[in-house]
Amino acid sequence: MVAKIVSGKQIRGILHYNENKVTAGQAQLIMASGFAGEIDRMNFDNKLKRFENLTMLNEKVKTNALHISLNFDASEKLDNARLQAIANAYMDKIGFGDQPFLVYRHGDAAHTHVHIATTNIQPGGKRIALHNIGLLVSEPARKQIEQEFNLVRAESKTFKQQAAIKPADIEKAVYGHLPTKRAISNVVGAVMSQYKYTSLAEFNAALKQFNVVADRGKEDTMMFQKKGLIYSLLDKDGNKIGVPIKASAFYSKPTLANLEMNFIPNAEKRRPYRDGLKENIENVFKGYHQLTKATFIDELQKQNIQAVFRQNEQGLTYGLTFIDNTNKTVFKGSDLGKGYGAGGLTKRFGTMDKPVQQAARSYIQQPPKTNYLNISDNEPEIKYLQPDVFERQLMTLMGKIQEDGGPLTPRRKKKKRGIGL
Repeated sequence: MVAKIVSGKQIRGILHYNENKVTAGQAQLIMASGFAGEIDRMNFDNKLKRFENLTMLNEKVKTNALHISLNFDASEKLDNARLQAIANAYMDKIGFGDQPFLVYRHGDAAHTHVHIATTNIQPGGKRIALHNIGLLVSEPARKQIEQEFNLVRAESKTFKQQAAIKPADIEKAVYGHLPTKRAISNVVGAVMSQYKYTSLAEFNAALKQFNVVADRGKEDTMMFQKKGLIYSLLDKDGNKIGVPIKASAFYSKPTLANLEMNFIPNAEKRRPYRDGLKENIENVFKGYHQLTKATFIDELQKQNIQAVFRQNEQGLTYGLTFIDNTNKTVFKGSDLGKGYGAGGLTKRFGTMDKPVQQAARSYIQQPPKTNYLNISDNEPEIKYLQPDVFERQLMTLMGKIQEDGGPLTPRRKKKKRGIGL
């Protein structure tokens, strides 16, 4: 189990986020602890008022809201009753058992997970300290719950979260069936929290996969100078459509300042995945004598990796970004090492694809039982030879021995004779 805690200054925003998921059919309220009345009869105002009655007791405390998510291994299929028990136990262990809290089960990812909304202001007006609550309080509680409920441990090599970020539905957003803000918000919030990026360009590379882009505007604009940021939907051709929305208008607050705070930590978080990505790239090249850029991109896509080549108006390639959607990492090509930038890889591409005949090369070590192997319908048959025969024919081609197996007799050079006068 993985537990994530985000503190905030407005419980209203946390409630809106979860209630919008419920309205969209992507979440379900499965528990309301510390609330009077039936859970099904509570509307948004009932829930908000319960929290605000506490936060008003200590208006000096600005950070008074918590948004917690509990995420489980993709193999664990937990019913609502078990999730309620886990959520209740977790809140007790972190000191929030007596606080009012709401538990929402979300269905927008492949792995089971719940979101919990609560406040740290107690009935007497005293606040519950949040400093280092994740490391000092939540982590020990999480490990205890993994044992008590026999859950897959987060540290286990088998633990997997299969978060599925759905691209923004352009048609529904454009024609009013789905608010543009919500369509963008779902994508931006997920990419911002799940992907490991170290620049706005890398963040945008991940966003564009889901039909969304972040824009600072032109360099001579006031928005650019003040580090403003707006988000827009993209059509199938990558063109901006609809009305752009300011970053500050979203619940996740994906402003440039907040994104920049993630750059340095993300550089460390993505480091363990760097060599693995390089190995995947090299494996593609090993399969071909000559490799075109189009095939290179297609082969990486089969491994859930996007290779995005950037071109200028003249059609010249000037940049390359890799997006590993399995490990949620984004790397500029040159950050992987020398030769992995746009220029270095472009030099390695050919004009046609020729698969490497691995079977013929490996036969020298271990002959197969069959006599022939068809590489493809378009390739000639390859006859397998015993190692000594293979070497003999190779030497023959190089002119080292005769066809009958004997050494090649060196030819004597004819003496040049002068022309008689």
